[in-house]
Amino acid sequence: MTHIDSSDGAAVLVRAADAEVIGFPPQTVRLLADSSATGGRLSTQRVTLAGGADGANPHHHANSAELFYVLSGSAQLLAGDRLLVASEGDLVLVPPGLPHAFAAVPASDADLLIVITPGVERFEYFRQLARIATGRQSPESLLKVQARYDTFFDDSPAWRQARGAGRPGSSGQPGHTNDAPSRGFR
Repeated sequence: MTHIDSSDGAAVLVRAADAEVIGFPPQTVRLLADSSATGGRLSTQRVTLAGGADGANPHHHANSAELFYVLSGSAQLLAGDRLLVASEGDLVLVPPGLPHAFAAVPASDADLLIVITPGVERFEYFRQLARIATGRQSPESLLKVQARYDTFFDDSPAWRQARGAGRPGSSGQPGHTNDAPSRGFR
C-alpha cells in the first residue's frame, strides 16, 4: 500500500500487486485498505466467490455500515429478513445493527468490493480465518473476538433455507461459510 502525503491524511493508493490475498478459490479476499491506513474512515476488501460459493453467514456490525458493490457476476444477500439478488453494477448498503450475509448466486460467480464505514481494523480477522482454514485455530476462536472486529454472529432461518444449510460440507458454525467453515469471510 502506498500512502500519498499521508502526513496530512490526503490519499491512499493501493496497487493491485501490493494487496494481500487471503484464501483460495472458490473464495478469495484481497485486503485493500484497513482502518489504520484510512484514518478510521473505512476498511475495504475485494471478495471473489466462484461457482455459488458462500461468503459470510449472518452477522451484524454494531457500529459500522457495510457497502457491497458488485464488480461482476451476481450475489445473493440477506438484509434483515429480506433476500436480495444484486448483479454487476448494483450496490447494497447495510446499516449498523442489521443482520446480513452474502454469497454468490448458486452456480454463479460474484466479485464484490466491500467497504465498512467507519473503518474497523479487520485485516487480522481475515488472517485469523486463514489460520482456521489450515487448522491452526478453531472456528470457535472467532466468538472471542466479535467485539474487536465489530462482527457479531446471528442466526437466520431464511438464510439457512436459501443457502441449503443441510447440504454436505455445511459447518453449522456462526460466521462461517457452508462450503468450508474455515474459509468464511465475515
